[in-house]
Amino acid sequence: MKLMSTPRKDGFRLPAEFEFQNEGFMIWPQRPDNWRNGGKTVQKEFVKLITLLAKYQPMTMLVNESQYKNARASLPSNIRVLEMSSNDAFIRDTGPLYLKNKQGEIRCMKFNFNAWGGLLDGLYFPWDKDNEVASKLADLYHQDFYQDDFTLEGCSILTDGEGTLITTEEVVLSEGRNKGINKQIAEEKFKEFLGIEKVIWLPEGFFMDEAGGDIDNILNFVKPGEIVLSWTEDQSDPQYQISKNALEILSSVTDAKGRKLIIHKLDLPQNKVELSKDQAYGVDPINGMLPRVEGQRLTATYVNYITLNKVIIVPEFGDFNDKIAQKQLASYYPDRKVIGFAANEILTGGGGLHTIVLTMPGR
Repeated sequence: MKLMSTPRKDGFRLPAEFEFQNEGFMIWPQRPDNWRNGGKTVQKEFVKLITLLAKYQPMTMLVNESQYKNARASLPSNIRVLEMSSNDAFIRDTGPLYLKNKQGEIRCMKFNFNAWGGLLDGLYFPWDKDNEVASKLADLYHQDFYQDDFTLEGCSILTDGEGTLITTEEVVLSEGRNKGINKQIAEEKFKEFLGIEKVIWLPEGFFMDEAGGDIDNILNFVKPGEIVLSWTEDQSDPQYQISKNALEILSSVTDAKGRKLIIHKLDLPQNKVELSKDQAYGVDPINGMLPRVEGQRLTATYVNYITLNKVIIVPEFGDFNDKIAQKQLASYYPDRKVIGFAANEILTGGGGLHTIVLTMPGR
């Protein structure tokens, strides 16, 4: 049921991803103008990923009617497959933001979604089905939900679960998402609808991020007061200055509890991950869509990992730094197993591992 109050008034907050989870969701990929070969190639990777995730907690695959039989036949029986309309597969951005109160009750927050920029600089049109996913999931689970017309995606914010939120100016304040909105107005939205007490702003996110600079490609929370940051020592890489600026800001602030942040640098892959000829030309060119170009840089970073109750699923790129990143993360998460997952094919659609998995917190 849609509620007319606000989460802040009702005592609900946005929990961190490292808090206890009940289950997770993915959406079956099929857009021929975003995924090569009509999505057939990346569908195999989605099957591998959700099969892995389902070893650790219940998982549901949402799928358009036209692909239901294909998805059901491709997936193991322990994975629930439900028909639900969508425009693409990035459920972390289109699904609800799950909220929790002190008693463990779960509610949903639905913000507006406009394909990362609407008609000005969005990535596709229409996005109407994507914009219904959050309320449909709330209805499916009989969860009350709040709604606001502020445009916000799940990957554009990260929280420590204790009142601190980190985001980027180039996404939240972009003209295509929230024209005329300033930091003060945005922070009031975060406080009223997510229970946030302090917002830390970075000017920009990862270089050449198709979504405009989402925070989940630049950093991640390990626990309250501790983060990992995408890093490179290559001063010829545009990402060097972006990460350097982020480090300077993050080192100079305190979180909602007054703590200085512990910051771990997580080096990018040694070799830049780029779109191959087959990957670029396997995508159907359609007017109005962001074109795919051979040699296009992809947002390859190890901070875009998936956090579950017992494991961390870290992107792998066939790079020397893959194992180094996994070893680092294992030291930061001693209570979780760190598992690598080949992410190159998923990156070709414009998102990463974190973007395609949504998790619901538990009590």
